[in-house]
Amino acid sequence: MLPIAYHPIYKHPLPEGHRFPMIKYELLPQQLLLEGTATETDFFSPGLPDMAAVLAIHKKEYVDDLLNLTLDQRAVRKIGFPLSAELVERELRIAQGTIMGCEKALQTCIAFNIAGGTHHAYSTHGEAFCLLNDQAIAAQYLLDNKLASKILIVDLDVHQGNGTAEIFTHNPNVFTFSMHGKTNYPFKKEVSDLDIALPDNTPDDEYLAILQETLPKLIDSHKPDFIFYLSGVDILSTDKLGKLGCTVNGCKQRDEIVLSLARKLEIPVQCSMGGGYSPEIKVIIEAHANTYRVARSIY
Repeated sequence: MLPIAYHPIYKHPLPEGHRFPMIKYELLPQQLLLEGTATETDFFSPGLPDMAAVLAIHKKEYVDDLLNLTLDQRAVRKIGFPLSAELVERELRIAQGTIMGCEKALQTCIAFNIAGGTHHAYSTHGEAFCLLNDQAIAAQYLLDNKLASKILIVDLDVHQGNGTAEIFTHNPNVFTFSMHGKTNYPFKKEVSDLDIALPDNTPDDEYLAILQETLPKLIDSHKPDFIFYLSGVDILSTDKLGKLGCTVNGCKQRDEIVLSLARKLEIPVQCSMGGGYSPEIKVIIEAHANTYRVARSIY
C-alpha cells in the first residue's frame, strides 16, 4: 500500500493569477490513478488537526491571527496568497495529512502528502505561499508522542527550508538538511544543521553525486529513526522560480537515491511534494508522479 493524503479542499479556488501553482494538486492524483501507480484505496482524506500539535510549533498569537483572519496586511503580503478561511482550513488539513502520513509510514514504511512541504513557514509567521509548516508540525508530533526519537528532514526543494531551520534551531532531536540553489529565494538564508548551496545551472551528474556522497554519511552519523523528505521538483532546469539545471530523469534519480536508502535501512519516510513551477503543467505532473512511481517500485 502507498498511503497518500489528499482532500478536495487542497485545490480550492484562488483569484486569477494564483491558480496555476495549485492545479497540480488536482491533476496529480488523477494521473496516479489513471496510470495505475495508485488505487483509490491508497488515498486517505485528512481532517483537522488537534490544535495542540500546531501550537507545539507555531506561536499562539500567529495561529490566532490566522484562525481569526486578523493578520496585518504586511504579513499577508509576505505569505503571497489572499488570506481566507478556506486557505487556512486547507493548510490545517495539509498539516493533519502529514501527521496521519507519519502514523501510516510507521506501519507501511512510506507515506505521501499530495500537498505539503510548506518549509517557508516560521514559528511566528508565514511567507512564500506557506502558512503552517506541515513537516515541522508532524516531526514534533512524533517526538511528543514518543513515536520517534531522532528525526532527519531531507529538504531537496530548490529553495532553502528557512522556516524549518528556524523552528528546529535548538532541537537536538531533529537534524535539518537542505540542498538548494545558492542564489534562489530566500535571499537571506537561515542556518540548517547542514546546508549545501548549489551554484546556478548545477546539472544532474553534479547534483546526484553530491547527494549520493552526503546522504548515506548523514544517516550513518545522525542515525534517524524517521525521515521526512521534501521532494520539490523545482530543481528542474525548466522551473520558472528555480535556478538549477536538473532534468526530469535526474529528478527521478534523486528520488531513487533517497527512497532506496530509506528502504534499505528500514527507516520510515514521509514525503511532501514541495515546489514545482515549470511553464508546462505536464512537466510538473510527470516529475511529481515519478516520485510515486519510484516508491511503488521500491516498496
